[in-house]
Amino acid sequence: MIRFYFHPTPNPAKVALFLEESGLTYELVPVDTSKGEQHRPSFRAVNPNGKVPVIVDTEGLGGKEARVFDSSAILLYLAEKTGRFLGRPADRGEVLSWLFFLGTGLGPFSGQAVHFQFAAPDGLDYAVNRYRREAERHYRVLDSQLAGRDYIVGSDYTIVDMSAWGWIDRASRVMKGAADALAAFPNIKRWFAGIDARPAVAKARAVGQDHEFKKTNDEETKRALFPSNYPVANS
Repeated sequence: MIRFYFHPTPNPAKVALFLEESGLTYELVPVDTSKGEQHRPSFRAVNPNGKVPVIVDTEGLGGKEARVFDSSAILLYLAEKTGRFLGRPADRGEVLSWLFFLGTGLGPFSGQAVHFQFAAPDGLDYAVNRYRREAERHYRVLDSQLAGRDYIVGSDYTIVDMSAWGWIDRASRVMKGAADALAAFPNIKRWFAGIDARPAVAKARAVGQDHEFKKTNDEETKRALFPSNYPVANS
């Protein structure tokens, strides 16, 4: 059994897609990050970094319970556990390279682009430009890789495609103001349409829909999502 700590945001979505593609049995544990549930001691015991996604595999190596946090680590762990979606052995280096490119580049810069375009106060034009342009650069790198390819690595659908899908699904927010967020990236657009049409994607999108997550962007939400903006006063 996999306990899956989830909030409907891009990184947990990647893991939801793997779980639905693989058919692994899992228990969903909603974590309402807008209410600050990720900062509770009970959750910090699962992930000391206080973020989702996290999984707890009750049947880890040797039958021992194992926790894994960070979406890239989870995808790699589950792929190795099941022996699925890892690509060909000859492509191992490419799979790892692109998985970490997404985990340390495209994903974080996309997230910061969204933050500074939608959540930050006005007047931070340098930061807005910096993160938006870097997100676009990462998109161009991925677009070039996908030229003439159905999948990002080799000829197989892998965890790399699942990882990229999680953030490319939010392209309209990353590319704020664009009439067609993927128009400048035709290879990504073609690839995304193919991945998004998979039956498991519809199932992944439905994960957590029976739980009412907070949607109000009030002061509680800002303090929960961006705690570093509210340093604790020295006593």
